[in-house]
Amino acid sequence: MQPIGPLMWEHRTIERAVSIVAESLTRMRRTGVLERGLLELSVDFIRMYADRTHHGKEEDILFRALQDRPLSAEERTVVDELMAEHVRARQLTKQVVTGIETHAAAGSGGTDMVLAALEQLCLLYPAHIEKEDKRLFHQVMRHFTRDEMDRMLEEFREFDRQLIHERYAARIDEMQRAAAGR
Repeated sequence: MQPIGPLMWEHRTIERAVSIVAESLTRMRRTGVLERGLLELSVDFIRMYADRTHHGKEEDILFRALQDRPLSAEERTVVDELMAEHVRARQLTKQVVTGIETHAAAGSGGTDMVLAALEQLCLLYPAHIEKEDKRLFHQVMRHFTRDEMDRMLEEFREFDRQLIHERYAARIDEMQRAAAGR
């Protein structure tokens, strides 16, 4: 298996989540009511799965490995665009969180910020995924030997194994703050 296999499987999962978010966005626009529970689940998914897990493997493993390869100008441009899109997704996710917090604190407000950022995320992810699937992943595999691809797959597995520990260490910190009344 090539390292792009697991990344593309993750894309299918992200597409499912984005579809759910897009449906809820339509409903929230129609009703004017923020679905806080769904929004919090969506933010958690985007931060932990789409960004930390998926983008983390791309940035920390695949893109890092591509840095010293003789990429074409087109391939380099696509990698740069993808990195910028990762940053943009983080900014939009932060806007969703800020809007939710504003809405919760004031009992109103923040709705437009949440809906606008969600709309942008729902537009960004499908185009981003298509760019990776069709303009980069298959093309750059030619820069790696079979052994290098196997090592990259093992790095992906180890990356995923470590994330569960990282996530729940952070949860313990949250529990400690909550128990202390903060």
